[in-house]
Amino acid sequence: MTHPLPSFPTARLRRLRQSPALRALVRETTLAPSDLIWPVFVMEGSDAEEAIPSMPGVVRRTVDRIGAAAREAWDLGIPAICVFPYTGMEARTEDCALAWDRDNIANRAIREIKNTCPDIAVMTDIALDPYNVNGHDGFVENGEIVNDRTVEALVKMALAQADCGADILGPSDMMDGRVGAMRQALEEAGHRDVTILSYSAKYASAFYGPFRDAVGASAALTGDKKTYQMDPGNSDEALRLVARDLSEGADMVMVKPGMPYLDILQRVKAEFGVPTFAYQVSGEYAMLQAAAQNGWLDGDRVMLESLQGFKRAGADGVLSYFAPAAARALNG
Repeated sequence: MTHPLPSFPTARLRRLRQSPALRALVRETTLAPSDLIWPVFVMEGSDAEEAIPSMPGVVRRTVDRIGAAAREAWDLGIPAICVFPYTGMEARTEDCALAWDRDNIANRAIREIKNTCPDIAVMTDIALDPYNVNGHDGFVENGEIVNDRTVEALVKMALAQADCGADILGPSDMMDGRVGAMRQALEEAGHRDVTILSYSAKYASAFYGPFRDAVGASAALTGDKKTYQMDPGNSDEALRLVARDLSEGADMVMVKPGMPYLDILQRVKAEFGVPTFAYQVSGEYAMLQAAAQNGWLDGDRVMLESLQGFKRAGADGVLSYFAPAAARALNG
C-alpha cells in the first residue's frame, strides 16, 4: 500500500540520510555473517592448499585442513559450509561409482568437519559431474543425459552423505523427480531430520566457468548442460520447478546464478514465502575480484553491496566465496 507524501519542504527525504546513525535506524535490509554459506573445495593429498587461478583468493584444501577452515567460518559467525570435491580425470569413470563411496573425498571431508567443528552445518553437493568422465551431472547414454537412472545414483549419493553426517543435502543436478526420490529414501533409512536445499531454479549459465576449473570438470565436460539446466530466458518455469521440489519434500530452495537472476529470486520468495537462497557463483565472484584487483572497484564495498542486493531481493541466505571476507568486514 502506498500513501501520498507531503510536498517539499514538509517532506525532506534526505533528513533520514544525514548521518550513519539515522541511516542505520531506517535501513530496510541488513546483512550479517549468519546470512552466509561458504562453499569450499577439497582435494586429495596431505597438509596442502592449491590456488585456483580463475578464482583469486580461493583455494582447494586437503581434507586434513578442511576442519580448520570450518572452525574459522564458525568463529566468524558463518553457520554453514558447503563441500565440493576436486576430482582429477584419473578418478572419473563412466559408472560414477566413486560418487556414493563412503570414503570419497567429499564424505571424508564431511566427517572431518563434524569431528573438528560439530556445531557448523555441513552442506553437500549432489550431482555426478565431479565423478563423471563426461563431466555431466547425469549418466550419458548414446549422447543423451538420462534422467531416471541418474536419479537412482543420486539417491545413493544422498544416503552416503547423510550417513557421514551431512546436515543439508544440495541436489544441483536438475534431474526430474530427484527430490522426491531422495526424501523417500532418507525417511526409510531413518534420516528424517536431514534437510534438502534444492537447486530448484538452476540456469544453464555461462557464469559457472571458474567453478568447473575448481572441481576439475572443465577438461571433462563434453557438450553443454542445456537439456537439463534452465533456459536463461525463462521465468515462469522457475516457479513451476520450485513448486514441484517443495511438493516432493525440499525444505529450502535455491536460485542459481545469483546477480543476473535477482528477478527470479524475488518472484520465488514472493510466491512461496519459503526459505530461499541464492548462489553468488564463481563467475560473479571472479568478475568482482578481478575488477577490485585492477583498482577499478572498491573490493570490500562491492562485495558487501552485492550480498546485500541478494537479501533485498528476498534471499534468506547466500552461498558466496566471499563469505569469510564478508564476515570479517561485517564484524568490524
